[in-house]
Amino acid sequence: MISSLGYLAVGGALLLSVVGAVLSYAAVAGRPQLAIWGKRSAYGVFWLATLAIFLMVVALVAHDFSVGYVAQVGSRSTPLFYTVISLWSSLDGSILFWGWILAGYTAAVVYIYRDRYPDLMPAVTGTLLVVNVFFWLLLAWPANPFVPVFPVPADGPGPNPLLQNHPFMGLHPPLLYLGYVGLAVPFAFGVAALLTGEVGGDWVRAVRRWTMAPWIFLTAGIVSGAWWSYEVLGWGGYWAWDPVENASFLPWLTATAFLHSIMVQERRQTLKMWNILLVVATFLLTLFGTFLTRSGILASVHAFTEGLIGPFFLGFITLVLFISLGLVAWRSEELKSEPALDAVASRETAFLLNNLLLVAFTFTVLLGTVYPLLAEAIRGVKVSVGAPYFNRMSIPIALGLVLLAGIGPALPWRRGSPDLLARKFLWPTVVALASGIVFGLIGVRHFMTWLTLFLSVLSVGLLVGEFWRPARARRLAHDEGLGRALLNVMSKNRRRYGGYVVHLGIVIMAVGIALSSTYRREREVTLGIGQAVAYEGYTVRLDSLYAGREPHRDFVEAAFSVGKGGEVSETMRPRLNYYPMSQQPIGTPKVRTRPTADLYLSLMAYDQSGSSATVNVIVNPMVVWIWIGGAFTALGALFAISSVGIIGTDRPRGAEDVAGRARPMKAGVGGAD
Repeated sequence: MISSLGYLAVGGALLLSVVGAVLSYAAVAGRPQLAIWGKRSAYGVFWLATLAIFLMVVALVAHDFSVGYVAQVGSRSTPLFYTVISLWSSLDGSILFWGWILAGYTAAVVYIYRDRYPDLMPAVTGTLLVVNVFFWLLLAWPANPFVPVFPVPADGPGPNPLLQNHPFMGLHPPLLYLGYVGLAVPFAFGVAALLTGEVGGDWVRAVRRWTMAPWIFLTAGIVSGAWWSYEVLGWGGYWAWDPVENASFLPWLTATAFLHSIMVQERRQTLKMWNILLVVATFLLTLFGTFLTRSGILASVHAFTEGLIGPFFLGFITLVLFISLGLVAWRSEELKSEPALDAVASRETAFLLNNLLLVAFTFTVLLGTVYPLLAEAIRGVKVSVGAPYFNRMSIPIALGLVLLAGIGPALPWRRGSPDLLARKFLWPTVVALASGIVFGLIGVRHFMTWLTLFLSVLSVGLLVGEFWRPARARRLAHDEGLGRALLNVMSKNRRRYGGYVVHLGIVIMAVGIALSSTYRREREVTLGIGQAVAYEGYTVRLDSLYAGREPHRDFVEAAFSVGKGGEVSETMRPRLNYYPMSQQPIGTPKVRTRPTADLYLSLMAYDQSGSSATVNVIVNPMVVWIWIGGAFTALGALFAISSVGIIGTDRPRGAEDVAGRARPMKAGVGGAD
């Protein structure tokens, strides 16, 4: 019953997507009265998608193994939480989840802008519904999760063991999907701008928030994924330049570039073609990332031909690429822009350099990700591109971005006087130089780490100045306390200061990554019961080793007393979990987090008699600052878009000075976003 109803919902969503896309494009072509039916189709797709998701969750919770996807990932012994989130644990269910989120974004955009942008919205609706057509076609054909199963099995294998080993599985994938799928919205607005010739202001004003929101989700998804890897996989790291990791990082890079360059278009009406190309590239990279992770091509290039998922994605990517480039060529005259630079020392220059570095970063990661696949497809040999390539190529680019994180906000639009630049840069530069000397004296010998710290201090100093100067001016003008003055200044231009908080978060993350990757120390040791080892100032003593059973797994857990300076302060319990469908145990490390360093214990092996255990002891300095920096980044972006609703309009830039008093606006000056 559920199989039939679910497939009808999927088929109905596909049919309505096709009808709505046709009607919406007919409205663009001169039949505006049909636009209302395109909108209604978008709402219908969302409700049918919601029905399909509801039916699948019911089937999972009820253990209805007559439904193909439930028979694939369900199990009566799996806890309820992991049963529900197994919705996105495998191919067909994850595409169903993707389709539901896409339908939700489509309906939200159509509803919010139902009375605005009458020239753009039919094309936006049509483009989003075309993307819906692709995903609902996948669900109706090669990735149908509602395939009936007969005879009905008594039980199923359960989700992948790695995906039921930590509750972060309930957080990381949905955040990534909300980011990935949401980036279809700026793409739709970009296509609509090309189709209608409205390549100037409207699409830019509408699309910034619809880029920022999925960017926040994608940022949180990437950081939570790194945290999940660190807390679950037991290797003590958080980023391995794995193709799946890279697949999420690539669209983040181009979306970040777009969020910066769109400010130049808003203020100066330049970079029109560049911004269109960036939204197209970002959407293509979300499709490419899904292709990498869902086509089977990562296991082997030859697996690509074993199913239709890979060819479907590759065909759609090709179609989107050629249509987008054709539209750009068609509107090339309207996309021409005047030169954007009035002076080298200007914010426009910083944004252009930022964009160039982000695009170079994207190309570097993309090349390292696809080269092994191309080599295997063309030459028939397996090659690997590992962390050494990515680190060697990307670290210089990342350092440039760390520097621009501070320099960009400190530079004025158009041009700045030498006196202004000297006032802004003098003390941060002096402090950075003094800090560089201190770093050398305390033993920071690794040059790239030293350079990261030096540039981070410089950028933080410049960012602090951008908060300090306006807060001090308001304090003097209004006789307020410094804290209150700072809050008032920030609240009057949330977009600007939220962006500065984002930059601060990126710099904090860079410091955490540099120190943890350079000064990480580890040692593998076998201890008997009651034995202890001293390592890097820590004492680790094995107290006990015991086995147990939970409804969905068996486990072996070791209890270690740990402390510093020879004194025991707490107990850490790493374990090995054994799942019925896995021949190898899945480790669950334990992490003791402090501001200066993490102590990380992974149970590697144990004696069957319970008399000894082998543990990997890892000391990771400053790792927690990666998660803190990630939180700053996401919260800063939320603050930046909290000043207005999703359809609100910004105050005119330059309308208030730092003291909050009205003043006349001049072309090219005023508040900087």
